[in-house]
Amino acid sequence: MGLSVGELRARAQGSPTVGSRDDGGRCRRGLRRLSPREHRDPPGDWPQGVPSPAAPGAGVWHRSREPAVSGLRLADIADLRAYERERDGLRRNVIALKKLRRVSLGPLLSVVLENRTTVRFQVQEMARAERILDDAKIQAELDVYNPLIPAPGELSMTLFVELTTEAELREWLPKLVGIERHIVVRVGDGAEAVVVRNTVDPAHASQLTRDEVTASVHYVKVALPPTVASRVLAESTVLVSDHPQYQHETELLPATKASVVADWSAG
Repeated sequence: MGLSVGELRARAQGSPTVGSRDDGGRCRRGLRRLSPREHRDPPGDWPQGVPSPAAPGAGVWHRSREPAVSGLRLADIADLRAYERERDGLRRNVIALKKLRRVSLGPLLSVVLENRTTVRFQVQEMARAERILDDAKIQAELDVYNPLIPAPGELSMTLFVELTTEAELREWLPKLVGIERHIVVRVGDGAEAVVVRNTVDPAHASQLTRDEVTASVHYVKVALPPTVASRVLAESTVLVSDHPQYQHETELLPATKASVVADWSAG
């Protein structure tokens, strides 16, 4: 297709390609450094033996500022000194939580089912890394991240495209264009099965959707009707990719379903 590996990585990030020019006419070399906000899952957040989803070329979607159910408030975010005292315990909790809520979808995709705790951890870590002390700036970050918290009946997912070699980048970044529109949840079996397709936020589509290559990170939601959500614990619940180039499915484990349903009760 004529693109170098560097160009593929840059397009997956949503960054200028290698050798492109910035607004001042200066030539940009290599890939941009990701900010703490863009490191959705730093390698240290994952237990030993569990591969990190922070694949090369991780993309970034700056989420729309829609309100979330039971969103985090300023009072939920500890100041820097208080957070240092609780950080080790919260980090261990989030590692265990993400291990439970991380679902492999075939060999190249994985999904983390987000909730209030994972989102709070992300905001706290970002504020710590950037030394944010101003309440207005913290509130601005909450406005950005709160939409990731699922409402009752929702599965809010961070979808990672896990590519680690040059050959995989060349083959799969072009093939997986549109993957963010091809995630489905199926609840039940046979004639009683109900299939619900994910929705994509318009901001996601405008900032990450490209004709040539996919981004390496996507944020999607599946909103189950109440009559379907009530069946999740007792019945088979399957996460599906029905992309023409990538068709895989994974049944959620009982413990994963229980964790998700507990979020709905808390919401």
